Parts: sequence; C-alpha cells; structure tokens
Amino acid sequence: MDRPLSRAAFERAQRSVASGVNSPVRSFRAVGTSPLVVSRGKGACLYDSDGNRYVDHILSWGAIILGHADQDVQRAVEQTTARGTGFGLCTEPETDLAELIKQAIPSIELLRLVNSGTEAVMSAVRLARGYTGRSKILIFEGCYHGHSDSFLARAGSGLATFGIPGSGGVPPSVVAETLVAQFNDLQSVEAICGKCGEQLACILVEPVAGNMGVIPPAPGFLEGLRRMADRCGALLVFDEVITGFRIAWGGAQELYGVHADLTTLGKIIGGGLPVGAFGGRRDIMEKLAPLGNVYQAGTLAGNPVVTSAGSAALRKLARTRPYETLERRAARLCDAIGRAARDYAVPMRVNRVGSMFTCFFTADEVTDYDSAQRCDTQRFGKFFRHMLDAGVLLPPSQFEACFLSAAHSDEDIAKTVRAAEDALACL
Repeated sequence: MDRPLSRAAFERAQRSVASGVNSPVRSFRAVGTSPLVVSRGKGACLYDSDGNRYVDHILSWGAIILGHADQDVQRAVEQTTARGTGFGLCTEPETDLAELIKQAIPSIELLRLVNSGTEAVMSAVRLARGYTGRSKILIFEGCYHGHSDSFLARAGSGLATFGIPGSGGVPPSVVAETLVAQFNDLQSVEAICGKCGEQLACILVEPVAGNMGVIPPAPGFLEGLRRMADRCGALLVFDEVITGFRIAWGGAQELYGVHADLTTLGKIIGGGLPVGAFGGRRDIMEKLAPLGNVYQAGTLAGNPVVTSAGSAALRKLARTRPYETLERRAARLCDAIGRAARDYAVPMRVNRVGSMFTCFFTADEVTDYDSAQRCDTQRFGKFFRHMLDAGVLLPPSQFEACFLSAAHSDEDIAKTVRAAEDALACL
C-alpha cells in the first residue's frame, strides 16, 4: 500500500515539530517504517493522507470505544461549541460528567477533572502524599503512568518501546522517592512494604497492565495489594486511564471486585477529546484546595466542549452496554489469531482482557515486564508492516495494547483475521 502523501506530510512536520511527532510512539520507528498521517476517521476505520483505508485497532490508544465520529458525540460538540469553547469558570457539563463517572465507579465519592491522564496521576499522587504525610510511592516495572518525573523509572509505553531505562532531565532525587516492584509478584511488594511501609504514601498500579502490552493481574494480585496498602497505611491508587469504561462499565474495579482509594481516568471519558480525572473517598478528596492544603488547578479543566462530548459518550455506553458484544468479538478475533500462529508454527502469545489485547511474539507466557521484554520485536515489526499493507492498523509497538470499538463489525474482525493469517504465513 503506497503512502507518498503521508511521507511528504511527515517530512514537512520534521521541519517544525521535534522529531516530526508530538508523541514518540507515533514515529513508527520501532516497526521500521514511516508514520501514517491520518486525514479522517469514521466508525472502525481511519483514512490516511493518501486516501488509504485501515481497520483501526489503535482507536486513539483506547479512547474511541464508540467508533470514530460517533453521531451523539459529534452533536454534543457542535451544540456546545456554538455557545462558546471555554470560560475558565464553572459550567453544568462538568457536573454532568462527574455524576456519570460516580454512577459507574462507586469507590469515587468526589472527583476532579483535569486535561490528561498524566495530569490525573500526577495530581492523585500529590494528593496521596498530602493526605498521608508520606513521601514515597510504589509503582510497578513496565507500568506507565504518564511522563511526570516521579513515574519515569522502569516504565512502559514509549520507554519500553525505545528501550530507555529512564529519562534525561529527571533528577535522581525525584526518582529516589519512587520504589519499583514487579507486576504480578506480591513477594516483591511485601519486601518493599516490610522495609519502607511507614514511608509509603501510595501503591500505584495499572490493574490491567496496558503499557507493556496487555497483561492481566494474576489471581489474588489486586486483592493482595489492597491488603498490603491497608496494613501499612498507604493508599491504593488504580490507574484506570486505559481500563476505565473500556473493559467494563465500572472498569477494572467492577471486573475484579477490588476497590481503590483513588482512581485515575482518561481516554474514554472525553469521547475522544483530551481529558483526565482523579477521584476517590470523600475524606481524601477534601484535602484538595480550597478546602484542604493540597493544591491542584487548571484553566481548561472541566472544559464544557470536552465534558459535553464525554457525557454523550458515557450516556451512550450506559444505554447500549456494548461490553458483552465487545468481549465476544475480541475473543473470536484473538482465538483466530492464536490458531493461525500455531498453524504456521510462529511463537506467539495473545493476551486479552475484554476488548484490549496484545499479540506477543514469544513462546513463553507474558506475565510481567521481564517476560514482555523477551519478545521478538523484529518479528513484531514485520507482522505490523504486513498488517498495515493489508489495511489493518495495529499500535506501532510490541508493548502497546490493541483495541476494539463498538463500531467494529463482523467483517472488520474477519478482515483483521485474514490479514493476520497472511502475515503469519509470511513470517
């Protein structure tokens, strides 16, 4: 599939934008090809600058659960924009969205809206420190919580993609307050809690890892984190920026039955527009200014256009509840790809939770960061390029999640399976 206009557009971007991209994984460097430049999206598909059509399994990194250009979301944006694009003051749409979030996630008694997942997690951790009076946080190797300084220690997402152990510009003194355990390994958590439990403000985790590829929690893992947080007086913070409203209406907390003290959200709650949120127990959230002494603010937080779009998306999800259909179609897709890999003797593991999944090129189970890092990234790059040329768009990294939307049809699933079978045959 030829893409001369995408290449020309990327060359133009490189003259004004650092590296030509505003987020590193978009560069497609990890998969050995030039990036796609998108002109529009509709339903389950994207179209590039050359007019090529792709079945989209990136979906704005999970945000587009209803499909691109959903009519209800578009209508909400148009109606709200006609009244103004932002005021920096209170509006009713932000309360509408907050109420919908509270209905879905009972552990959230109060919340604050922000502008991104990174900002949500940064604010939640500051709040956890202010509430507990402690400084240290515990995170998990390979999980990604945004690019705030404290979290760039053995992180996933783009850092995993490019093999960067940390980041330039982050002072060692900042990372010194960040303790790193192994995902799905309660013993590593117990060791840290035994040594530093009295200094620990929070345990921060993606309940389903989505930034080293999709890795579900082992049985008892989340329950163990809940017990250890309670035992040492730390807060349990679930980063549900990806999983919130994606794997269930109530996110991972509904699916696994473990409730967090604080929850961070993003992606879906803006209907595709930039947004984030953090919330939890009332006594914790009331430590925020102006009631408390933990400061957090944002001129564009709760923007009426964004919150109207988000409310439209969540109301449609509440009305249609597409999760059973998504589960069924994702299972059929992943089972078919797994069978094809076995038929062609290609070492592959397909991990899936709900409508998010990753095809890992390895013969071994993938349960943590170390096992994810042992995957064959060169083979993934070849697989990605075959899929792209067949009109199926996957995330351009072995260490990211693929997604389905409610707009993906049976034919879209069949096309993805056919493309995967052809790609695996070539591998």
